[in-house]
Amino acid sequence: MNSERPPRLEVFKALGDNTRYAIYLELVRAPAPLSTAEIAATLGLHVNTVRPHLERMREAGLLEVEVDGRGGVGRPQHRHRLAADAPSLGLEPPVFPLATRMLLRLAVSAGLGADEAVEAGRDQGLADGRPVADPAAGVEAVQRRLADLGFDPTPVPTDEGVTLAFGHCPFRELAETDPALVCGLHQGLVEGLVEGTGTGASCRFRTLVDRDPCQVDVLVGALSSAVEPS
Repeated sequence: MNSERPPRLEVFKALGDNTRYAIYLELVRAPAPLSTAEIAATLGLHVNTVRPHLERMREAGLLEVEVDGRGGVGRPQHRHRLAADAPSLGLEPPVFPLATRMLLRLAVSAGLGADEAVEAGRDQGLADGRPVADPAAGVEAVQRRLADLGFDPTPVPTDEGVTLAFGHCPFRELAETDPALVCGLHQGLVEGLVEGTGTGASCRFRTLVDRDPCQVDVLVGALSSAVEPS
């Protein structure tokens, strides 16, 4: 499995082929990993046609392969599943958005506020972040992770570092319902990612309340983090 998610362009190239996209859909729907023969049979293709497509998808970081040596005679069977960090492409089970809305209502009813949301987001960002060698690489790592999550960040160099303007907010519907909690999660996530680079950089976060699109200033070499007041 790749240690980092592939660039979005590579994912789109891999799924630009109709056969690979059909394979991807089958694996999204499958409750368990599928063998090459099972995928071929479902799609009405020969296994020799399917194999190179699976290899291309694996190279793009979309698939993981597990070896099933249980029973049978001969070579162990390879089974394919979506990589844990493969993009959903909006194909998540419908229960996921429902669960998210229910959890937001639960958080509100429990009296949780922006501070708790920021801390939860920061914990996740720290868990996702990886130390890098220098601030420039740190900004790139943060930008790449936020792009993978669907925020479509556009970098703009500044005297202090880089501003990342988010062209898309996957949280937007929920953020409009409760911006303090949901934007707090986003803020904490970004702060945790920046801190996790280990470069000494920090960030100044501006939500949809402050800017549209929301954006974050990654302050290279700064030592503190704060939200810019609206």
